[in-house]
Amino acid sequence: MPTFLSDGIELAYRDEGEGDPILLIHGFASNIDVNWVGPGWFDVLKADGRRVIAIDNRGHGASEKLYDPAFYGSDLMAEDALRLLDHLDVPRADVMGYSMGGRVTALLAINAARRLRSAIIGGMGEGLLRGAPSAEEITEGLLADSVDDIVNPTAKMFRRFAEATGADRRALAACMRMQRALVGPKKLGTITVPTLIAVGTEDDVAGDPHALAKLIPGSEVLEIPRRDHNRAVGDKVYKAGVLEFLSQRP
Repeated sequence: MPTFLSDGIELAYRDEGEGDPILLIHGFASNIDVNWVGPGWFDVLKADGRRVIAIDNRGHGASEKLYDPAFYGSDLMAEDALRLLDHLDVPRADVMGYSMGGRVTALLAINAARRLRSAIIGGMGEGLLRGAPSAEEITEGLLADSVDDIVNPTAKMFRRFAEATGADRRALAACMRMQRALVGPKKLGTITVPTLIAVGTEDDVAGDPHALAKLIPGSEVLEIPRRDHNRAVGDKVYKAGVLEFLSQRP
């Protein structure tokens, strides 16, 4: 997998296909393969005539692992995403992020609108206004000796997910310790790019997508029926809705 340097940190990425570029930004404890390749997003988007670019966020996947929380935060990951577009000489792109990646996408839509054709915020609703739920419990769970020692169900879910993906749990703990760059209602109200908010109807992590949509002018909500936070990622309703949204953007 190719890499580039973002402020001295080595980050991995994939760049495939031809056509209008779309940048994909994965969620916490995930990576390009787990979030986008395995669930079929690369195949679907390339078949739709798009250039598909995806980044392994710092501390994740094949990117450099960092153990100081100061090196993390959604604002720094947003800068990484912009540097990847610069590295690939891509002036503007559609951007789709899931969960933590949805938070990064919102920051890009606020602070770098000229670089975005549209924003797709997946797996993140009203929770965008708050920090990560159960952040301290998730951190402790990632570092626990055994998954059996974890009581909090969200922490247990992320620990099992991290183990399943072969993630560096110490790097993830550092990432989780860093308070996410919180986005307030006023800043969300400044978003001008076409925006789609896609959340599973059984997602108890993301928060209410309709409450978020009320804060982003002209945004649309895509409900993914009978899917929770993890199972919504590869759902056919999600994919069809994204393709429809992309086909209609200016």
